[in-house]
Parts: sequence; structure tokens; C-alpha cells
Amino acid sequence: MKVAAGGGMRGVCNALIKWMVLALLSCSVAAHAGNQKEEAMADGVRLALERAINDPRPPKPQFADINERIKYLRWLGEMSSRLQKKLPDSQVRKEFLQTAWYEAKRAGLEPAMVLGLIQVESAFRKYAVSPVGAHGYMQVMPFWARVIGDGDRSKLFKMQTNLRYGCQILRMYLDMERGDLYLALGRYNGSRGRPEYPNAVLAAWKNWEFND
Repeated sequence: MKVAAGGGMRGVCNALIKWMVLALLSCSVAAHAGNQKEEAMADGVRLALERAINDPRPPKPQFADINERIKYLRWLGEMSSRLQKKLPDSQVRKEFLQTAWYEAKRAGLEPAMVLGLIQVESAFRKYAVSPVGAHGYMQVMPFWARVIGDGDRSKLFKMQTNLRYGCQILRMYLDMERGDLYLALGRYNGSRGRPEYPNAVLAAWKNWEFND
């Protein structure tokens, strides 16, 4: 960092503050990954994704019996404790976990795996943006808003919208890969066939496993 001569101590301080702010912003906004590729899909798949994305129902879980509800509440308490440092606001943390659990289950995914993916993709930052432009918690590429949404990419920064897109897209990739999670994760990241990203998500998954 260079400072022009004659600026005095005030100039030095101002330049240093500006440099520190830029550094902090670069650390907080840039995200790890997220580079899904736009590719041809069958009309039936696209329509199914559209219906799933545009379902207006709120993330309210339904339980078959009281034991399932108790297990869910225990999970919520345990995950809230683990996530406290990343999401200090208790209300935001609770809403995030409730929504992540709901959207994961709705897509037929393990909530722990989804949390592991979010850890790798955005480190639980709602407004994270990757170098290739992927948005939010699950680093959803903006083209998805056009392909299966209403075209408004700004909605990808909304909690439930982002988690719903991410979970449904991963579900689609799992189906495309006939249940092969390794290949589906690679496709989600835009690095199909390479081990680094799937291995990172599988390792992070372990941080969110819950044994009741």
C-alpha cells in the first residue's frame, strides 16, 4: 500500500482505514464455490422444478407422532448450539434451521448433508456472492431464477427461496446421477468428476450429524 507524500498522518490513517474496509468486504462477500451449469432438461423435469420452487406454503413441518416432533425439537436445539458462532442472532438461527430442515426433507435430502454443503459453499452467509456470481447460502447461480422462477434474481438472497432452490437443484442432480451423491455434488459445484468439492461437503457433513 502506497501513500502520497505530504498527506500527513491523517492521510496515512484514512488510506489504512480504506484498505482495511476493502479487505474485510472481500473476505465477507466472496464465497467458496457454486457454479452450476445451465443445461438442457426435459420439460417434465423443468415443470416439476417450477412447481416445487413456486409452492407458496410456508416451511411448517408435519409429524406423524409426538416422538417425531420431540426428535425434531432436540435436533433444532442441538444444531442451534453448534451454529451459534456463525449465526449469533437466535431468531435468525432458529428460522434458518427450521427452513433448512424443512426444505431438505421436502427434497428428500439429509438436513446434515445440506448444512454441510452450506458450510462449504457460503460459510452460512446469506449475502455471499461467489466469483462467478452464485448467490446466497447455497450459492445458486442466477440463471436458475430465469429457468424455473420468475426471473427475479434478487430473491435468491431470501432465506427460504435460496434454500428451496438449492435443495431442489441438488435433488434434480441426484436423480440425474441415479442417486450417486458424489457425482451429484460435483455437478452442483460445476466440477463433476473431480474429488475436491464432494470430499469437502462429505467432510463438513460430519459436523452436522445428529444422533438422538
